[in-house]
Amino acid sequence: MLASLTDEDLMCRYRDGDVSAFQELYQRHHAGLYRFIAWRSPRKDWAEEIVQDSWINLHKARERYQPDASFRTYLYQIARNRLFDLLRQQPVSLATEVVNEDEDWLANLSDEECESPEQGLEQKQQVQALHAAIRRLPNEQKEALVLQQFNGLRLEEIAELTSVPVETVKSRLRYAMQKLRQALQEGSTA
Repeated sequence: MLASLTDEDLMCRYRDGDVSAFQELYQRHHAGLYRFIAWRSPRKDWAEEIVQDSWINLHKARERYQPDASFRTYLYQIARNRLFDLLRQQPVSLATEVVNEDEDWLANLSDEECESPEQGLEQKQQVQALHAAIRRLPNEQKEALVLQQFNGLRLEEIAELTSVPVETVKSRLRYAMQKLRQALQEGSTA
């Protein structure tokens, strides 16, 4: 029965004390929330901390929840705010020095089986090249791209989450895709 409810209905039920509604929300969104933060966070340990803090903060704020926006936008805004808090607390030089201290941690966010070891190696190299190109994007473009492509947010949801007009989101996505195409073409000819 819970599986047929919208996220917003589930959150309202959780607000009113239905713990099973929270379990359904967590099941639906824990992986997507982690992917969103993992791409934005300069450190793996921050991503894990931010995701955990986001669920805790959602729990604490449940009584004030009003379904004015999509639940996913609400949850991601909690996580985004926590990330910005951590970034403000850290000197910029420290945050930039530890970017992707473990180069493969983002590559492990999606696992697909391959038919052969050679195909697996080729696919891993392609994924690493794509991830490296995405990491080099300006933060605003990277955020819009990740939200749309890896988290399935609509343009309007991204605009609401990032507090910019939809046209700005479209521009960020267009520039991000142009830069990715260019980076991948340069990488394939190298």
